[in-house]
Amino acid sequence: MQAAEQQLKQLTRSSGVKFGGKNKWDITVHNDAFYGRVLGYGTLGVGESYMDGWWSSQDLEDTIYRLITAGADMRIRPSAKLLRDYLGARLRNRQSTRRAYKNARAHYDIGNDLYIPMLGPSMAYSCGYWKDAKTLDEAQVAKFELICQKLQLKRGMRVLDIGCGWGGLAMHMAQNYGVEVVGITPAREQAKYIREHAKNMPVKVEEKDYREFTTRQKFDRVVSVGMAEHIGPKNYQSFMDKVNEVMQDEGIFLLHTIGNNKSSSTNEPWINRYIFPGAVLPSIKQLAKASEKSFVIEDVHNFGPDYEKTLLAWYKNFKKAWPKLSDKYGERFYRMWEFYLLSCAASFKARHIQLWQLVLTKPQRRLPYNSVR
Repeated sequence: MQAAEQQLKQLTRSSGVKFGGKNKWDITVHNDAFYGRVLGYGTLGVGESYMDGWWSSQDLEDTIYRLITAGADMRIRPSAKLLRDYLGARLRNRQSTRRAYKNARAHYDIGNDLYIPMLGPSMAYSCGYWKDAKTLDEAQVAKFELICQKLQLKRGMRVLDIGCGWGGLAMHMAQNYGVEVVGITPAREQAKYIREHAKNMPVKVEEKDYREFTTRQKFDRVVSVGMAEHIGPKNYQSFMDKVNEVMQDEGIFLLHTIGNNKSSSTNEPWINRYIFPGAVLPSIKQLAKASEKSFVIEDVHNFGPDYEKTLLAWYKNFKKAWPKLSDKYGERFYRMWEFYLLSCAASFKARHIQLWQLVLTKPQRRLPYNSVR
């Protein structure tokens, strides 16, 4: 065990994170098996051992941030099992239509009793726009408005919202811009929430995968927020083909997604196993390649640093709501969710991952497009 401890300390030395140190970002080890688990399973071992209470930190976000910026995670060689999982992800379509339902429901159907207090009134489970905002709800409404302005919405338009979540954006567009919205989601609880809260609005929801969606009348606008992460590299082209199929030639398509700096076929192992099964963060290269047959990229807007603020606000809400949730979800879930929110915040702070809004139009569109910020 001493050898594993010394090896891990050597690998993380440049991060400034110490084991048993006095700084708030230092790690306190509660189970010495932690060292071997991390060396054997990398970031998966880090997350699982945190869930099991094997280690702690007074400032988890700062701990992860320092380890990421020092590249400590890249120095640990993956186990044979993780390599097999990686190769399997490259060969299989882990985001097929059948698996899309299973993947979505594993996360988004956990329970609305968790998401309602965490997300707040907007029920937006994506990055807020904090340019002029001081609160989470202000940032989410500002994001809704930014999207509406980029889409150049006009009363009477028909909008397709692919991966509509709990319908916050759809209801905002319908109420404030007089448009008709059709939302698509494979998650039961999301569809149920929309049906309950949008009864008197021109908002409809279809509980299905985007590949199963068909329409007789093409849409004026298409928007997809926080859904591209679930498409998968083998399906980027079919996704863009579907948008091209359902949107009018003069239409505008806005894609809001977390993005990877490099093209990949897999996601971070711990996130993939415990939070977002089958998810893969797309790169600009992958999205551009998939869109080049049908679309012109009019605008690329990166406000990734805003996601750190959003995640920290969700974490604050989650902690506040926990006393009412603890009996149902349990302590291990709390540590899992804490690690999820704060490690993701650290990744955005380190610019390890990004948040992009892309605006795309068809080459047939004759009207000029002016970018909005």
